[in-house]
Amino acid sequence: MITMFDRIASTYDRLNGLITFGMDKTWRRSVATMILAKNPTSILDVATGTGALAIDLATQSSIEVIGIDISQEMLTIGKDKIHSLGLDETIRMQLDDAESLSFKNNQFDAVTIGFGVRNFEDLNQGLREVNRVLKPGGQLVILETSVPTYFPFKQGYYLYTKWIIPLFGKLFARNKVAYEYLSTSAKIFPHGERFNEILRKNGFKNTVSYPKMFGIVTIYSAFK
Repeated sequence: MITMFDRIASTYDRLNGLITFGMDKTWRRSVATMILAKNPTSILDVATGTGALAIDLATQSSIEVIGIDISQEMLTIGKDKIHSLGLDETIRMQLDDAESLSFKNNQFDAVTIGFGVRNFEDLNQGLREVNRVLKPGGQLVILETSVPTYFPFKQGYYLYTKWIIPLFGKLFARNKVAYEYLSTSAKIFPHGERFNEILRKNGFKNTVSYPKMFGIVTIYSAFK
């Protein structure tokens, strides 16, 4: 898993924008707005990748954001982006495992995860760790892929993820296999009320899901 993300790190941002037709930026801003509305003073961005969501959070506020990821290559690219934006004092990027976080209990007011929770090897363990480091009453907001339920969006989604996304991966990232994995993981990941139930089983309450763009992605909000 780590090796796969290291290999696609250099093209990850560009391909995300291409695959989502640029809508990934809008969805991340929605997550940032939702989180910042609660006026947190400490934020952890789990599976931060190249720091796209952490950057959105930091540019909309002066709050320190810690971004963690298992891929050193992703973090290296993210640190370069952060430096170029003059956000070195606001965003701290570090190597860490979402399923064994190095932070103390009840440390953060808020946690975000953008397009990363479906890549947890042990979903329940990762969510329990997120719950552990959140303060009581703290908010978790997750942006993740989901599957449309209505015709013709459901049929179009399956065609797009089966054929087009792997093709983009082959052409632009020279890694068709990685994007075949990402497409497959998106299709089998529990979404909507199924994922809300998983959140509740791992210590969260007030779980709400907000499908976006006919249900191809969903934003989840929950509290410890």
